[in-house]
Amino acid sequence: MRGLLEDAVLPLESVVLLVAGIAMLLAGSLLFPVIAGVLPYYENGLLGLLLFMYALQMITLGKTPFGDRPKSKWLMAAGVAAAALGFVTCFIPGVSSQISRWLLFLCLGPGSVLLLWQLYSNEDKYAAWVKYGGIFKTLLYSCTVVYVLSLCLAAVVWEPAALAAPLIAVLLLLYGAALLNLALVLRRVYRDYPAAEQQSLERGLSMDKASMLLVGVFVALLGVVMLPVNLNLLPFSGSAQLGLLMVIFAVKILATGSTPLGAFRRTWLMILLGVLMVIPGVVSCIIPEILVFELTLTIGVLNVLEGIITLVKTSATVLKQPSFDLKTTPVIFIKLFVTQMALGVLAVLFGSSMLIAHLIPGLLVGLILIGNGGVLLYLLKLLGDLEKLEAESLG
Repeated sequence: MRGLLEDAVLPLESVVLLVAGIAMLLAGSLLFPVIAGVLPYYENGLLGLLLFMYALQMITLGKTPFGDRPKSKWLMAAGVAAAALGFVTCFIPGVSSQISRWLLFLCLGPGSVLLLWQLYSNEDKYAAWVKYGGIFKTLLYSCTVVYVLSLCLAAVVWEPAALAAPLIAVLLLLYGAALLNLALVLRRVYRDYPAAEQQSLERGLSMDKASMLLVGVFVALLGVVMLPVNLNLLPFSGSAQLGLLMVIFAVKILATGSTPLGAFRRTWLMILLGVLMVIPGVVSCIIPEILVFELTLTIGVLNVLEGIITLVKTSATVLKQPSFDLKTTPVIFIKLFVTQMALGVLAVLFGSSMLIAHLIPGLLVGLILIGNGGVLLYLLKLLGDLEKLEAESLG
């Protein structure tokens, strides 16, 4: 138990690969009972989840399926667009599955070919890693295996009938194991060479900002989708929506130790909690309706508690100020206060609607979600403005 309370050393790139690896292992394992007719299967959930993982790498690490890119507005926009497509693919059965399939084929197929070529033609990688030996040689082999398996998976994504279903399940299991192995290898590399990890982190947003951005887009899109869904104009996968939201929560816990109930020290216990949240999230994305009640209850309670905690903390912060005056307080701090209070109220309303059926009309829930997402994105902008002001004052 003492080991679980020690600080965890797990780089962000390892976190992303860990989640993707777990997702592939679960997908491969669940495919066997699906083939046997014991369980249903929701392909859109897996496609959307994979797109989300690619988007997360782009936004946080500047890693695209076609190579590393410096931080830019275009890269962020591409990552958000990929995430949005992944969200819609999960939410709405059949609507964008073909587009998602084509995009994933490009990422897994031509993207992997290009990454392989970059790996073996770049003197800073192949030649240097062979020269250094040890863990770098292991890294070379691990990357090669992942890229080759990605190419095999690309064929399946393009044409699902390319392999027999049991072989696809085995391929997913191998791919998941390869991703987990690469996550462990990168953990050792970044532990011994922290400067390498810092270079990756400088290409993207911090995990806190990235999760705020992704949750904001997720919730706003969910609200938009809920409007026609409540009018019976669109189909909707509630289980995939709940599963993907649980995965987003889990990634944030794994990467930063932050939970909907507040930030905690990033220990191995928090890593274990994150992994335990990933598993039902992935299962709910792939197998429809199997965990709807449990995840609805969990996410509803978390939203209500998060909203109450936000309201209490924000109010307490203002009350602690000895001379809080609207006339003298900088406008940006007033905006932050109002925004956080609004987020707290909206979180409580959304969580309550999940816990008590028909408490709030469906159309109004959609509007609450749109507002929640918009306010969250506005808070992200305010935090960016505040950082600029602090940098200017120091400069």
